[in-house]
Amino acid sequence: MSAPLIALLVLAGFIVLVLLKTAVVVPQKSEYIVERLGKYNNTLGAGFHILVPFLDRVAYRFSLKEEVFDIPSQTCITKDNVTVEVDGLIYLQVVDSKLSAYGINDYRMAASQLAQTTLRSCIGRIDLDKTFEERETINGQVVESIDQAAQAWGVKVLRYEVKDILPPESVKKAMEAQMTAEREKRAAIARSEGERQATINRAEGDRQDAILRSEGEKQKRINEAEGRAKEILIVAQATADGLSTIAKQLQAPGGQDAANLRVAEQYVGEFGRLAKASNTLIIPGNVADLAGMVSSAMAAFQNITSVQTAFGQEHAPMRDHPKR
Repeated sequence: MSAPLIALLVLAGFIVLVLLKTAVVVPQKSEYIVERLGKYNNTLGAGFHILVPFLDRVAYRFSLKEEVFDIPSQTCITKDNVTVEVDGLIYLQVVDSKLSAYGINDYRMAASQLAQTTLRSCIGRIDLDKTFEERETINGQVVESIDQAAQAWGVKVLRYEVKDILPPESVKKAMEAQMTAEREKRAAIARSEGERQATINRAEGDRQDAILRSEGEKQKRINEAEGRAKEILIVAQATADGLSTIAKQLQAPGGQDAANLRVAEQYVGEFGRLAKASNTLIIPGNVADLAGMVSSAMAAFQNITSVQTAFGQEHAPMRDHPKR
């Protein structure tokens, strides 16, 4: 191989090496800071770029994506002098690569340290119980504090989240005992309210039952009274009709003889049943004078009939009198 050919190959290789060293491809959502002879020259966005050989170099590479990293756990003292272990997460995004490169040495470390100091300050202003309730307030205060300082770093603080708050074991036991007592208190209150409502419901049910029973008893007595009244009226009406019929029949031809015969039959029948029902028998002195007994009974009956007739005529309506 001749010397000129070797020189051409070496030159071609050198050119390729220089191109490889000076050609830069920037990924999407990234920016590169280029320095020329140690001084800031420009910022390269996403795409293919050629640098000036031996003069330009990529000094810093930044991702414009949102970044998240842990804030190490640290000890904080609350307002009521309780020591707690707190750690969290911080979300950042580079918005100005030049400020991020030359505004601060390490923006991640600076944000982490500032988040820890701000968190200790926030925890020190509230009691232990409120640290669990006011996480959103704490997060907002940390973000506000870091974001004000991060503006000079070309960084935007998007959010901060408290991950864990760990009190001492003694405090945890006390809090668990307190929560247990509170739950037992609520359970006792709920049971008492339930028993109270149940008692009220039972009393209301008893009252309604008593009212309904009394109403039923009242209606029952009213119905029974009405039934007895109707029964008395019906019996009285039937008795009156019977007596009226008997009186009419006695006044008819042969009525007296029929009545005498009926009374005699009943007398003999009752006397016979009396003799069968008991070993002791009371015999009237005039037992042979059956006709006399019948006559006496009929005379008494006629007297009663005449009295009833007179009473009826006395109370008869005056519809037969002529109008004046």
